[in-house]
Amino acid sequence: MAKTATRGRRKAPARGKSKARSGGGLLPWAVIGIAAIGGIVAHDHWKSIQPLLARQSAPATRETAEPRPVPRRDVPPKQVALAAPTPKTAPAAPQPLPPAAIPTPAIQPVKAVPAAISSGAAETGTAAFGYCGQGAHINCVGDGGVFWYKGEKIVIADMASPVVDRARCDDERRIAFTAKSRLLTLLNAGPFTMNAAGKTDASGAPRVVSRDGRSFGAQLINEGLARKPGAGGAWCA
Repeated sequence: MAKTATRGRRKAPARGKSKARSGGGLLPWAVIGIAAIGGIVAHDHWKSIQPLLARQSAPATRETAEPRPVPRRDVPPKQVALAAPTPKTAPAAPQPLPPAAIPTPAIQPVKAVPAAISSGAAETGTAAFGYCGQGAHINCVGDGGVFWYKGEKIVIADMASPVVDRARCDDERRIAFTAKSRLLTLLNAGPFTMNAAGKTDASGAPRVVSRDGRSFGAQLINEGLARKPGAGGAWCA
């Protein structure tokens, strides 16, 4: 009987071992089940879990990607160059103000007044003449016995010729125009001489105009384009 009791006692530990073995077999399945449940939960809440994982992994990635510089003992410390002090410049002396401009009175142009030739004095003239128009009369021919020289009205004193604007017939108008054209040709032929033949008045300055001693008035009279002063007769037939 003692042997049987001993055998019964020895069998009891064997039962404990079987329980341990059965408990050890359930533990892996429990871990797998918990992992499966955690995976399902993580899958359902992945959008909210992903930013948290990214924040935790970013510092670690930066630490591994950016190696810290290792200080070298053999490299001397950098020398910082000190900026040289800028010299102080003296303040610029104030510039003197220019004097105020003094207004000057405007110069009024002086109109040239032709000098009257004294009785008996001769004057030599030359210019390019044209027919007088409505503008200023400087060097131009007005009619067969009147012209302007340097702005002065000259009346040929030793002849009388008809005027185009006062002609009373076609013959008189033709003679007046021909005399005017002939006087223009004589004046433009070259230098001429003017001798005073009286005092200058509102009608003009009376002159005897000639070239080489031959009077322009005498030439127009000889050509039938003028008459002697005071001579009677009509130009119209």
